[in-house]
Amino acid sequence: MKMTVVPAQVTTVEDRIIGNLGFSQILLLIIPVFAAAGIFLLLPPFTGGALYKYIFMGVVALLFGLLSIRIKGKILASWLVTILRYNLRPKYYLFNKNVTTGPDEYHGKAVAPEAKEATEKKPVKKTSLNQLDIPTTARILATIENPATNFRLETGKKGNLHVRFTEIED
Repeated sequence: MKMTVVPAQVTTVEDRIIGNLGFSQILLLIIPVFAAAGIFLLLPPFTGGALYKYIFMGVVALLFGLLSIRIKGKILASWLVTILRYNLRPKYYLFNKNVTTGPDEYHGKAVAPEAKEATEKKPVKKTSLNQLDIPTTARILATIENPATNFRLETGKKGNLHVRFTEIED
């Protein structure tokens, strides 16, 4: 008896049920039958023939017949779903770490409920970043702009930023 090992990556193998048709293709070809029965029963004249009913049934059958065509191993309905998912997703991803669903997850220490109430009652004083005075800032900017400085920015393995420049003798 010959045994074949199937790789774990092959998980989308579709079984053929009737001839070369898979389950999803058969489903897409059966849906127009039930849709035609519903159209025939529910639209006026009830259980009677009318030209618009036959045209509508033909359009539905044609649409689902086209969706069941296989292109490059996938049915057209799968391609359509893939394209629609891609086009309907947001074009830009904005990351906001201050979300309302879990803002306390990032704090290292858990705060007791009584301590939270006490901190909420106190007015919060905003602190600004350490800023340099104007002459020091001007001197640093002049040093960075000087081509002899050999100024460069380097990132470390953990994502930290190192600013390096060689010392200039005045």
